[in-house]
Amino acid sequence: MKLVITLRLAPNEEQHRALLKTLARFNEAANWIAKVAFEHKTASKYKLQELIYHEVRKRFELSAQMTVRCISKVAEAYKRNMSIKPTFKPHGAMVYDERIMSFKGLERVSLLTLGGREIIPVRLGGYQRARVDRRRGQADLLYRGGAFYLALTVHALEPEPDDPVGTLGVDLGIVNLATDSDGEIHPGESVERARIRYERHRRKLQKRRTRSAFRRLKKASGKEKRFKRNANHKIAKAIVEKAKESGRAIALEDLRHLKKRTTVKRLQRSRHSKWSYNQLRSFIEYKAKLSGVVVVLVDPRNTSRMCSECGHCERANRKSQAKFVCNSCGHAAPADVNAAANIAARAAFVNRPIVATDVEIYSHRLVTSSVL
Repeated sequence: MKLVITLRLAPNEEQHRALLKTLARFNEAANWIAKVAFEHKTASKYKLQELIYHEVRKRFELSAQMTVRCISKVAEAYKRNMSIKPTFKPHGAMVYDERIMSFKGLERVSLLTLGGREIIPVRLGGYQRARVDRRRGQADLLYRGGAFYLALTVHALEPEPDDPVGTLGVDLGIVNLATDSDGEIHPGESVERARIRYERHRRKLQKRRTRSAFRRLKKASGKEKRFKRNANHKIAKAIVEKAKESGRAIALEDLRHLKKRTTVKRLQRSRHSKWSYNQLRSFIEYKAKLSGVVVVLVDPRNTSRMCSECGHCERANRKSQAKFVCNSCGHAAPADVNAAANIAARAAFVNRPIVATDVEIYSHRLVTSSVL
């Protein structure tokens, strides 16, 4: 498995200026190349290299490999949407490969700049130190908040998946970000409070329309996203550790394209559009792979309406967002816990043949053909 780790660089003032100047020149060249690519309607890096390689080197004084990497960056960006000309910020990411970057042990990295090679100290935490020696391929030089970072791709070893004994069903939601079939709930109140706080702050600054307000908006940008990302990491880690310790697989609903298929009331649009369930699911999946835990995706239809005890499925079973009471057998439970139990039960049918005992036990339950 490939992971991305971020290393913070610690350049001195002279090195900082050299890196900043190199970034600006690289992206200036990228914008010029994008103009040529758009005029010729080509996203082929080989054709672009034939057209402008020598001109780029002469005009922007980039090294040979910097020029090649700059052309590749433009070609990849233009290929995504050939109806518009891509543009690049002055301090956008710059691609470094092994010809213009090399590590001097774990504590220093050599980067090529417009003025030559610069050997720059690297700040490593425990997480980065344990993985940086497994780096593969190129890296991106990033400039964020006045500091430089290297985003490295590393190869993570995947253990053989364990043979699971049972399944831990996980229901993802907005009010409760995740609920498992054991009844453990990961509430989303703190995330919702943060969303409201950041939204009010943005709205207040946007109404002012002053330079100071725009500076504060720029400074605050990304804070909500980072807050949610951290919350999702914590939840995913807890779920995977629980499944690993109990020797169970993890069952999740397959919620791809859910936002396109659902509609909500106007007052709930902001909350729904910023629901990061896909990120949480991806965090669970990659952490599970690294831990040797099996993850199974199941059909999400009617998991919140079906009784986990008798299998009776009816819309009226869901009394409210939080409460589930079966109209057939009277089973009562928190709605998300009941849904998580149904998800765990459906996972039993995935990737294995159905035997007679399964049919006998689940014949009264609603199991869709796609799950079977």
